[in-house]
Amino acid sequence: MQKLMIQGGKRLRGEIALQGCKNSALPIIAATLLCGEDCTLLNCPKLTDVYSAARILNCLGCRCSTSGNTVWVDSSEVTEDRIPEELMREMRSSIIFMGAMVGRLGQCTVSVPGGCELGPRPIDMHLAALRKMGVDIREGGGKIVCRTSGERAKGAKISLSFPSVGATENIILCAVTAEGETVINNAAREPEICDLCGFLRACGASISGDGESRIVINGRRDLHGCCYRIMPDRIAGATYLAMTAATRGEIILTDACVPEMEPFLTVLEQTGCSIYTRENRIYLRSGSRLRAVPDRIRTMPHPGFPTDAQAVLMAALAGAEGTSIFEENIFDCRYRHAEALRKMGADIQVLGKVAIVRGVPQLTGASAEATDLRGGAAMAAAALAAEGKSEITRISHIDRGYERFEETVRALGGDIRRE
Repeated sequence: MQKLMIQGGKRLRGEIALQGCKNSALPIIAATLLCGEDCTLLNCPKLTDVYSAARILNCLGCRCSTSGNTVWVDSSEVTEDRIPEELMREMRSSIIFMGAMVGRLGQCTVSVPGGCELGPRPIDMHLAALRKMGVDIREGGGKIVCRTSGERAKGAKISLSFPSVGATENIILCAVTAEGETVINNAAREPEICDLCGFLRACGASISGDGESRIVINGRRDLHGCCYRIMPDRIAGATYLAMTAATRGEIILTDACVPEMEPFLTVLEQTGCSIYTRENRIYLRSGSRLRAVPDRIRTMPHPGFPTDAQAVLMAALAGAEGTSIFEENIFDCRYRHAEALRKMGADIQVLGKVAIVRGVPQLTGASAEATDLRGGAAMAAAALAAEGKSEITRISHIDRGYERFEETVRALGGDIRRE
């Protein structure tokens, strides 16, 4: 089993280009199934989750290959309507193939997906929405079997009880080839939703309202292929900025999505960091000990503070002056990284969905096991700021979301190696 060995105490300094967005790439790869032609995806991150998505397409009969940051998909032939359980278990977001398969084939069989253990993330909203679109769904034995009553799903008006990203994506993927108009009320507004819609529009889909709480889709029988560039990864950007802030360093982040990162940047600036933005560049300097964030940091759907950035900011604030309070409103079990940070000397008290972080003068290196994708990144951030050596195991979690993680950190002067 591979692990990361980190010698802390070095200030990160340098310039790095931001990778393509994992949370955009996965639904867009699933969406290529709808086109029936060649698609080329540029700026696609080299991640284990991306390779899992490519394996799913190949399993369905498509031809999918990767080279560097480019993914090619030929979905002219689809010979299977079932995704094996072992592939579904590799990543939680594999459930988005359900909407794409129903949209292309009118039927599919999938199983309950895997991925990070962040507590229950029920797919009830996904299933209820597809049922409203005329899809017959039967569940049993860990399998979900979907079938449309006719050749295509039917447009419908759907109001989500919560702006779920996954449910919004599945509805869009099913609706773009459905009969008639689909309206999603209380839709997720995340930038990755806009990126998915941008790709589908490039393929001929009729979608409006993405980025707002009401999305309107007019279904079309056929879509076509295209060449599309994946947006930058705002959460990877938040991670490297938080790491640099924690080590009192200085960074220039290029190829960044500045407007999409504003909810995070606004909070990080309150720690005393100097942050300047220009077009697609972010400059951060943190020459002294961070200050605690005075207001409660509440994770919320976009444009609120992103839940995926909660752990890495907590790692940075573990060494800040004063007390910061986090409130996790999206996922249960998203404070699993707190125990590892406490092993490094952090003073963190978890009370249900609230975490109280009392900054300490210095963290100390320790051994820790990555609990999930963002929690693993948070442990690395804390280890880089700590005194002494740290060892982080189960780094397959980190590899799911960060391209060439240790190489990127070394480019900033961090002492990190993979063993």
